[in-house]
Amino acid sequence: MEKKHCTAIVLAAGQGKRMGASVQKQYIELDRHPLIYYTLQAFEDSEVIDDIILVVGPGQEDYVYKEIVRKYYFGKVKAIVPGGKERYDSVWMGLKVLNSGALGEEALAGYTFIHDGARMFVDEEILQRGYKTVEKYRACVAGMPSKDTVKLADEDGFAKKTPNRNHVWTVQTPQVFETSLIVEAYSRLMREDSIEVTDDAMAVEQTMDIPVKLYEGSYRNIKITTPEDLEIAKVFLRHRDG
Repeated sequence: MEKKHCTAIVLAAGQGKRMGASVQKQYIELDRHPLIYYTLQAFEDSEVIDDIILVVGPGQEDYVYKEIVRKYYFGKVKAIVPGGKERYDSVWMGLKVLNSGALGEEALAGYTFIHDGARMFVDEEILQRGYKTVEKYRACVAGMPSKDTVKLADEDGFAKKTPNRNHVWTVQTPQVFETSLIVEAYSRLMREDSIEVTDDAMAVEQTMDIPVKLYEGSYRNIKITTPEDLEIAKVFLRHRDG
């Protein structure tokens, strides 16, 4: 079967308030490169990904083009667009580029990988697994079985329920969908008065009658959110070839 066209929407518009740094987290330098460099390089080198839509903070488009995309020769980046107030707004900005036909009919008929720019350790194995899973199930998300026991709390902070750990996964990105499916899900979502989704799988779960399959990501596929995460990232970078 011929491979379908795959577009990555990379989200790099977050404010990174929990990082407490003077620059946004995606531009913090690790081993002489900005964090977002490592994320984009994984998609640039991938046999799976054909195009990249990069979603950045409003007003940062020119800076990102000159200092990231052009500087490091990321030829797969076909569009740089400003993000919105919430994550789902930023995803929608990327999806609108796809839906406009700007990347061609093949892209509309293919798959979309939605990925957090702050997950810099995404790798080819994860992308390949995502492609194989979306081929079969139409909608899937990367994740890993939880290492910890999880408690569901009530409004007062008391433990209310303990789910079976065998059924608990921590969700990551990429989250991968048939492009037509995720565009339709977000189109329906954006017409609602109140939106309560924290990831793209929820958009599909709430608006489309299609189950979302979990596929294996990696325990290294962490999201850089806090200063502690940066320290972990430095260790992973030192041992990435090991």
